[in-house]
Amino acid sequence: EDLAIAAEPGLDALLASADAMQERAVAAGQLPDPMLRVGLANYPIQSGGFSTEGMTQAQLGVRQVFPRAREHSAAEKRAMGEAFDHGADARRREVLTAVRKAWLDVYLAEQATELVTESRPVFVDLATITRSLYSVGRKSQHDVLRAELELSRLDDRLIEIGRTRSEAQAALSRWLGEDAYRPLAMKFPKWESMPKLEDMRAALASHPLLEAAEAGVAASSAAVRVAEENKKPGWAVDLGYGYREGFLPNGDPRSDMVSLSVTVDLPFFSENRQDRKLAAAQGERRAATSSQAALRARLGSELDAEYSRWTDLSKRLTLYDTQILAQSQGQAQAALLAYQSDAGDFADVMRASIDDLDTRLQRIRLQVKRAQSYAVLANLGGLE
Repeated sequence: EDLAIAAEPGLDALLASADAMQERAVAAGQLPDPMLRVGLANYPIQSGGFSTEGMTQAQLGVRQVFPRAREHSAAEKRAMGEAFDHGADARRREVLTAVRKAWLDVYLAEQATELVTESRPVFVDLATITRSLYSVGRKSQHDVLRAELELSRLDDRLIEIGRTRSEAQAALSRWLGEDAYRPLAMKFPKWESMPKLEDMRAALASHPLLEAAEAGVAASSAAVRVAEENKKPGWAVDLGYGYREGFLPNGDPRSDMVSLSVTVDLPFFSENRQDRKLAAAQGERRAATSSQAALRARLGSELDAEYSRWTDLSKRLTLYDTQILAQSQGQAQAALLAYQSDAGDFADVMRASIDDLDTRLQRIRLQVKRAQSYAVLANLGGLE
């Protein structure tokens, strides 16, 4: 799990996007930089110089624009950043679920290989017993051929399990790289208890996917407020200073000038711009709200179905441990004793031996499937 999380580039991408959005939120809430204006006004072009006309000025001004909806724009970016943060948490859970299920597939192949390998001497002994009985005329050659056939099929099963193991390791390598081919620890995780379904449903409300969807709704709501504010007039302030040279008729020096003006937008033609942007933002908010509701319903359905699967697998596993394994083993032993005493058929012996092996393999499959179901429920219910 630690290796998979550390090597997951998608998680780093979401965290980087979250940081970027938080930085954009800070920037969106600030005033734009003021603009400096330098100029020469009312300079006579036919004759004279800077001091000829009384209105000739060297001007220096500053303009400050006050954009609309700064706080709402910043809120939109913050909500988008929160959505990325929750998306990263969801990705972390998805990676853990995937790497757990992949590891369990490798574990199943390892256990199956070990079990079939341990069972092979039993089938070798059956073939030896059959040959011995055939040599003294107590059994037919058909029994010998059947025993050898089942032994060959067992070897074929080992080859097939090896292929399955290679595929499982390849799937695990997506998350671990070359570490997927390291020796596998055979200690099975003790995932044997599960909270009540009602508690799981309550925990589902805080699933990061739903929290990301909630942040998306908040971002779209902020975008609506931005569009509403953009229908209002924007404004800017200009402050200027004008320097003049020369003298008045009475000999006094000409006075410098100071000017102040306010610029206001006139949103007269908003029908095809501001109104359309507002309608688009409202539509996106409705879409985000509907997507959130659909996601909540889907996750709830997945939780109920997986919880039912976990419960059924637990019941089946208990049945195997308390009854089926012992019954299968007893049937195989009884069939062999009956065959050795000429009271049974060899086909029954082989069938019972194969059934016993299949029963033990099925028990391992059930154990792994239940653990994989736990991994899914851990994702949905936030289990450790």
